[in-house]
Amino acid sequence: MARRRRKPLWFALTAIVGAVVVGLAVGFIAFARTVTVAAAPADPRAEGIVVLTGGRDRIDGALSLLAEGRARRLLISGVNPVVTREALAGTIGSELRPILDCCVDLDHARDTIENAELTQRWVDQQGFKSLIVVTSDYHMPRSMAELGGAMPDVELISFPVSNPDLKLANWWRDPATFELLAREYGKFLVAEARQFLPLVRPARAAAG
Repeated sequence: MARRRRKPLWFALTAIVGAVVVGLAVGFIAFARTVTVAAAPADPRAEGIVVLTGGRDRIDGALSLLAEGRARRLLISGVNPVVTREALAGTIGSELRPILDCCVDLDHARDTIENAELTQRWVDQQGFKSLIVVTSDYHMPRSMAELGGAMPDVELISFPVSNPDLKLANWWRDPATFELLAREYGKFLVAEARQFLPLVRPARAAAG
């Protein structure tokens, strides 16, 4: 009798696990497609710009937007504390260096969660209600989830930057790209869940 009772429970658990696995797989494929077809808007305009560091292409793209007058001020979020403004100036084109002094702020966020927290403080200080978000295409969904959760009343305009070294067009054939997208998908799910569930945020080291 006990064995007979266990069978329906076992089948139910198997069905639930199977549904979760299928759901995650379908979600991952949708996530990968979203990343691969992401494109920057033709005429983005906002009060401010934030670029999440992680590559020169991101910073150059954000500075170019600022130079074109598409926003009034730029925040470069996630700059390594040992990198000075002068050192940063040496990594960008000479034509972009003048605006680095007049209209650019830096912060030292350590991850995407802190990017959102420090960007929200900066936006409040500036009184901005709209923001262009510049980061890599694969990082954009998670960034928008974190920033949207921190600033629900601010209009966010995504400006994804592509990494030419990634084989996103055929991501399922390239193990490195597949692994990157899988990791980013997992982090994106956590970021999405954090907006709806009372999850504990990662502990921060006390300021020294």
